[in-house]
Amino acid sequence: MVYENYRDFYQKSLIQIGPEDLNSLKETLPIPGDKITHWLIALEGEPDQKNYYQWKVAVYPADCEGSFDWSSRFYTSADFNCFHKACDFARSLEQNGKNDKLSSLTPFEQIS
Repeated sequence: MVYENYRDFYQKSLIQIGPEDLNSLKETLPIPGDKITHWLIALEGEPDQKNYYQWKVAVYPADCEGSFDWSSRFYTSADFNCFHKACDFARSLEQNGKNDKLSSLTPFEQIS
């Protein structure tokens, strides 16, 4: 398993994946059996060359205990130069996840 090297990684609470999102997830990523049951939404921070932080919001499929695979990222946002804006965006993704509408927001950016 390959791990990302973030200075800062803040995961939010797990959100159970609804049936619509689960169907979309199965079409997008190969998921092992029925172990994937939740979304893990996280804020990931990296310093740029001037040591200013850039923040991204990422969504990972996870199991009920919060275990996930770094290489199976379902979505990643554009960079935010403000932590508070990234938090606000993460909250909106959480709400969409709770409403079983996370997969219908925008085309997902696959990460290699």
